[in-house]
Amino acid sequence: MNFGIDRLLADPALLRQLSGRRVALVAHPASVTADLTHSLDALIAAGVNITAAFGPQHGIKGDKQDNMVETADEVDATYGIPLFSLYGEVRRPSAHMMDTADVFLFDLQDLGCRIYTFCTTLLYLLEAAAETGKTVWVLDRPNPAGRPVEGTLLRPGQESFVGAGPMPMRHGLTMGEMGHWFVARFALNIDYQVVEVTGWQPGTGPGFGWPEDRVWINPSPNAATLNMARAYAGTVMLEGANLSEGRGTTRALEVLFGAPDIDARAVLQEMQRRAPDWLRGCALRECWFTPTFHKHAGMLCNGLFIHAEGSFYDHLAFRPWRLQALSFKAIRSLYPGYDLWRDFPYEYEFDRLAIDVINGGPALREWVDDPAAEAGDLEAMASADEDAWRAECRPLLLYGAD
Repeated sequence: MNFGIDRLLADPALLRQLSGRRVALVAHPASVTADLTHSLDALIAAGVNITAAFGPQHGIKGDKQDNMVETADEVDATYGIPLFSLYGEVRRPSAHMMDTADVFLFDLQDLGCRIYTFCTTLLYLLEAAAETGKTVWVLDRPNPAGRPVEGTLLRPGQESFVGAGPMPMRHGLTMGEMGHWFVARFALNIDYQVVEVTGWQPGTGPGFGWPEDRVWINPSPNAATLNMARAYAGTVMLEGANLSEGRGTTRALEVLFGAPDIDARAVLQEMQRRAPDWLRGCALRECWFTPTFHKHAGMLCNGLFIHAEGSFYDHLAFRPWRLQALSFKAIRSLYPGYDLWRDFPYEYEFDRLAIDVINGGPALREWVDDPAAEAGDLEAMASADEDAWRAECRPLLLYGAD
């Protein structure tokens, strides 16, 4: 399998299209070639005139641990080019930033989840490029979560930096395909091109989206494993709850929940009683951990660890968004008065609960909090949205549906 960056570097015809043009790169630590050379170094070595680089949330160096921790602009110590932050003073590229290049190469490894902010950064870059007459190429990479689609669509008026448009939580697209959706959805008049991955077979095991011959590199500090990438479309919802997602441990966002005042075994039993089918595709293991920072720091937490890996993983059966929703429902049932929903500014949204910002509307929270609501009610809502999204995106797929 060849990723977009590898194809670009190996194709003289593609490189010739960049000759004589000023080129900017949007990158992070996982922006590497097959031999683990960073894309910035590889492009400059290939003779591409790189005049600027941009970093998304967590920084081009990937050193910013938590959400809402900004990165400042700087100058690259090796090449002397500006390194602009798209998660600092601005989220959208400024006119000054856009003036530094003619072509913008977007080379970010994504997780296949709407709330992972790299897809919003892509939209903002495309909009800025359309306004300024610039060219954008996505150097495509596999979606490690594969093609499965899951979650309700973001509702009108619920847009945010973690909600670029009416897409479900687990969107099933590569960034190149997502760019095509943005161009069509927002009617962008732009010179847009995808340097496609070759040999990607998202429906084929054992990788199911991620090739076994490529090492996993954290695209952000807490995206440490392929297991995390598969679970993230569910576990990210913990950022809107007063339950630990494992930040402050070595395996963040791979736990279904953790808390010092929750009986994990009892929660699992309640989940099995309510919707056993939603537990398929993975193994859940009781665990204990003490976060060194973040929620419940220094306190022993009981929780459930998700193993969407090895022989436990069933690619088509695993549905992390439903799994996480079910854990919330079970906790609400067993602990009716539990202070479940975290009330704090989330990605600079001050007027909505974080769980609603994350889900693109209040429907999931209302389902959890409604004692009369059953699994079938959420299933009906989500499945209709998922079917609609698949139908909308089918013409844009570059690599087939499976």
